Amino acid sequence: MPAPTSWPIILAFGVALLFAGLVTTASVSILGAILTVGGCVGWFRDVLPHEKHESIPVSGAEPPVVTGRPQVSRVEWVTELHRARLPLEIYPFSAGVKGGLAGSVAMAGLAAIYGIVSGHGIWYPINLLAAGFFPERVTTAQIAAFHWDSLIVATIIHLIASLLVGLLYGATLPMIPRRPILLGGLIAPILWSGLLHSVLEVLNPALNRRIDWFWFVLSQIGFGLVAGGVVSRQQRIRTWQYLPFAVRAGIESPGAMGEKNKENPGQ
Repeated sequence: MPAPTSWPIILAFGVALLFAGLVTTASVSILGAILTVGGCVGWFRDVLPHEKHESIPVSGAEPPVVTGRPQVSRVEWVTELHRARLPLEIYPFSAGVKGGLAGSVAMAGLAAIYGIVSGHGIWYPINLLAAGFFPERVTTAQIAAFHWDSLIVATIIHLIASLLVGLLYGATLPMIPRRPILLGGLIAPILWSGLLHSVLEVLNPALNRRIDWFWFVLSQIGFGLVAGGVVSRQQRIRTWQYLPFAVRAGIESPGAMGEKNKENPGQ
């Protein structure tokens, strides 16, 4: 059989970084160019001049089919609609809101601990978050002091960002139902920390010059663990994607409301 290769995904990642660097920094494009060239060369060597193969042992006996799940999910077929009824489930919007708020509290607590450990005080990370709105505060003493306007701005930024990420968790965590904490608590925080590291100089130069990246990543992981844990513990609901568009849009057309009422017999 054809031998497995990882070069195509390396090539795709390199092309993505190559274009991402056009709106961030030149170093991202340089890394993307290196990965793109390496992916092309590696992929060509796997197929030219002869395609690489690997030997697979063939067994005459059919292996038994087993599953570690407590029960098997079966696909329901709707004859009238000529479509497979997929039992996909998602989290409601309230799950993302709860996860975002819980994660924001965890992140704020870790930020306060950093302010105390660094010796600058608990107002230091708060003022750093809002530093882009107050460019006149440039010294360490000014950033470490209490400012009510910085507190209000930082709170608004923190809550909006936390709620948006919480809603994103509610939409993406069902994609990996068995490992939600791995995705939300480790993979996602590391990815967006790397992205912020590339664009923070443009978004908030003062924060970029003074930020402690160890504590920053630690606070993001803390947010991800708490938010992912809260979201994954919420009750999931089924989608209506197998139903016709008229039913999903709520259009009262002949025959459509009957389908909708079957899903919601109490309405």
